[in-house]
Amino acid sequence: MAAPGDTSTAQGAATAEVVAPITLAHTNGAALNFGTFTTGDAGGSVVVDQAGVGTATGEVTLLGGSVEAADAFTVAGDANRAFTIATTGGTVSNGSDSMAFTTSAATSGLLNASGTAAFSVGGALSIAGGESAGTYTGSYSVTVAYN
Repeated sequence: MAAPGDTSTAQGAATAEVVAPITLAHTNGAALNFGTFTTGDAGGSVVVDQAGVGTATGEVTLLGGSVEAADAFTVAGDANRAFTIATTGGTVSNGSDSMAFTTSAATSGLLNASGTAAFSVGGALSIAGGESAGTYTGSYSVTVAYN
């Protein structure tokens, strides 16, 4: 017997792809280092670019032998996949005084054929002037996500 002509059935297709999770690691020993400087009364800023080169503005003077540096991170995940980078600012303090900073990094990256990438974070430290002498420390956040 022949089937009636008012129905028809076909098979569809389904797929799924699982990718390696994206991970971010801080490079051991790296830090966003604004260097060693004097502030003056009117202050200014220290800017460290993503290559780690520091410059001072206003009444801020970087001292001879000062070592400025960009921070460093590595990303791992699915090969050849694009990702975004987001950073926050923060503050550095020595207990009694604090100074705010902003960060700068690329906004995106691409994992290579091995599934890895690296990037640097620079920043700008705002110095009011008259901060007390001492070592200032702080932190900030970095987030990566697949596009």
